[in-house]
Amino acid sequence: MHSTNHPPKALKGAILSITTYLILSVLKVVFGYIYNSEAVLADGFNNTTDVIASIAVYIGIRVAATPRDAEHKYGHAKMETIAALVASLIMVAVGLFVLLNSIANLLAGVYVEPNPLAAVVAFFSAIVMYGVHRYNLNLAKQTKSLALKAAAKDNLADALISIGATLGVLFAYFKLPWMDTVLAVVIAGLIIRTAIQIFLDATHQLSDGFPPDLVESYEETIQHFDTVKEVREIKGRHLGNHVMLDVTIAVDGGLTVDEAHVLCDDIERELDKHHAVDSVHIHIEPV
Repeated sequence: MHSTNHPPKALKGAILSITTYLILSVLKVVFGYIYNSEAVLADGFNNTTDVIASIAVYIGIRVAATPRDAEHKYGHAKMETIAALVASLIMVAVGLFVLLNSIANLLAGVYVEPNPLAAVVAFFSAIVMYGVHRYNLNLAKQTKSLALKAAAKDNLADALISIGATLGVLFAYFKLPWMDTVLAVVIAGLIIRTAIQIFLDATHQLSDGFPPDLVESYEETIQHFDTVKEVREIKGRHLGNHVMLDVTIAVDGGLTVDEAHVLCDDIERELDKHHAVDSVHIHIEPV
């Protein structure tokens, strides 16, 4: 198995997220409190947990890149997926906290008219987070990192949440102060929705789920070899950012061991070249 881990690159994205969230969470909590904006405050509390989630992603990426040992013959790549899972659970907890608090305020009729300047803070945050989202999304594609992809999804959700907070402040400025609290509820819903998506992606990988369309594309590549009479089975799974395949093919029974070995090497090279498959175990059966 060749390595597709790019820890220095992936770690840059995690570090950028941690730094950005630290700065923005302080700004939003402070100015949300000063300018009486519940939506901006909710956004700020969301970012404080994003710091923790980003640290979990950082740790997961770093541990995943460590060499295999006697107890982990396949390496530690799944730690990256576990990090994404941890990040999703943290996000759910925050979303529920903000949701319950906002609903309580709505039911109690507690509405505070925020200062319009809070909208400036929220809108600035939206622009910054969208930039971080684009950066991390590109890195995730380059490194095939699920943890970084989860971070990028979180970044985009935070950008949208900040837009929502901006609108909440503006609505309140136009004498609709209850909209600030309503949008805090919407923000909480977006946090929970994003967390559930990340959670499902992570559990799908950890339970060895694999996209059928990818299996079909691998089969098409293998069938290009004239020596292969039939592709009988392909099983795929992810090991962190690695793709692992178990392939069963049928060939002419008269094929020599050397010829079968060369065929397997050729198939592995083609799967690596066209699909970036990291490891292929090929079982050969006679027709």
